[in-house]
Amino acid sequence: MRIIACLSLLVCLAAITTGCADTTSHAKGVYMLLDTSGTYRHELTKAQSIINYLLGTLQPGDSFGVARIDTGSFSEKDIIAKMNFDGRPSVANSQKREFKDKIDQFITTAKGSPYTDITGGILQAVEYLNETGAGEKYILIFSDLEEDLVKGYVRDIPFQMEGVQVVALNVTKLRTDNIDPREYMERLDFWKQRVEDGGGEWRVINDLERLDNILAS
Repeated sequence: MRIIACLSLLVCLAAITTGCADTTSHAKGVYMLLDTSGTYRHELTKAQSIINYLLGTLQPGDSFGVARIDTGSFSEKDIIAKMNFDGRPSVANSQKREFKDKIDQFITTAKGSPYTDITGGILQAVEYLNETGAGEKYILIFSDLEEDLVKGYVRDIPFQMEGVQVVALNVTKLRTDNIDPREYMERLDFWKQRVEDGGGEWRVINDLERLDNILAS
């Protein structure tokens, strides 16, 4: 009887352990938006360095997408490269080399855009990240954050980005910001408010020497 009781206890413990198994995804999903408007296009080599760093940091099972911000950015056509890295390290490394080649080609041939649809790019990024099923979601915005829309484009749309961390990178100051620094601060506050109103988290990193902070949880 004692043996039967012990066996029953072991079965119960196994059932409890199975029921409490961690089913949360620990994979990372990263989507980076590149501003190609005006003179900011000349900053793209810095973005290239960030992307190379991320390719070295992301692990098998993680997802990575890079897209340009242009006139109408809520579109798959603006995605430069995207990849769900295979669970096998050798395959993932091959995928990363292919990803890097696409980025290098884009940086070399990128043409400037007359308009900047940041909102559309963020909406596309959220859609992509939700589809990956990643447990950690990041949107990286490489831009001066000056949105300039074509007349008629509707972008007064609330974000829905619970669980998404948004990191603004290399937010350069415009010529007008030097005249009135309040414009720069107001631009940062505007995007911070939109992201946080949508349930997301907001950070700004302008010191690109500290890339290890980009994916800090």
